Amino acid sequence: MAVALALVAGLFLLPKGIVKPKEGKKELSQQDAARTANRDNGAAAPSTASVEGGMPAGATPEQPHMAVAPEQRREINGLLAKYSAENELGAKLRLATDLAAKYRAVEKFDSAGYYLEQVAMTRPGEQTLQRAADAYYEAFSFATTEERAKSLGAKTRELYERVLKNNPDNLKAKTNLGMALMASDNPVAGVSLLREVLAADPKNEEAIYNLGILSLRSNQNDKAVERFRELTVVNPQNANGQFYLGVSLALTGAKEDARKAFTKAKSLSTDPGFTASVDEQLQKLN
Repeated sequence: MAVALALVAGLFLLPKGIVKPKEGKKELSQQDAARTANRDNGAAAPSTASVEGGMPAGATPEQPHMAVAPEQRREINGLLAKYSAENELGAKLRLATDLAAKYRAVEKFDSAGYYLEQVAMTRPGEQTLQRAADAYYEAFSFATTEERAKSLGAKTRELYERVLKNNPDNLKAKTNLGMALMASDNPVAGVSLLREVLAADPKNEEAIYNLGILSLRSNQNDKAVERFRELTVVNPQNANGQFYLGVSLALTGAKEDARKAFTKAKSLSTDPGFTASVDEQLQKLN
């Protein structure tokens, strides 16, 4: 299901509007961070968590597909209680790391990002900042509303910019920052960053893939075909590349070539969600 969701999320990653990130607010409070969680949708903040896994004060009910199993919720709530009570810095940071891992395991990505950010703010460095940025980027990638894409994009940009201050040659950070910039008031800068990545590494699969997605998003279907064809040359085993090559070919009317790309994509993955997505596209060609 995660692969299938990623395929859908890729096409709708970019919001139609743009917004300036809020200024003068460098950190979220624990409760605010919990409430912004895309996959958590009201995660228990340390100060309000119910140890028995009940609904924290002020939180909204989780949607069914976002629900956490009772045992996992008890584990998280137990860690939240310890985190809130812990005063020794080293132990608190270890608990923050543990919380991030638990939240990521249940796909509550920006709750994971929040706790990784606490570690990074205390011990800033390229690796700690990137771990926090990567978690927020995952949440951004799965954002289902324009408002959430904007807010999560702003946090993602803030952290990746700090990563790049530490290491301007970090191509993964530059690629993800480029995509996050698409939800800012300067989307052209995002495209420029992706092109910078390709200039430094012409075979960078993430940059080629994202430029292909951007071409689809802007209805430049011929350009999307070029990008995804390039990606499948760089790595013929890239299932997502083959899938979106099929999508872009279908949009240009090249149905037989699209069918071949979809068939190839299907052969590269045994994930049932991915296979279902491919089968749906093949049916549309009939």
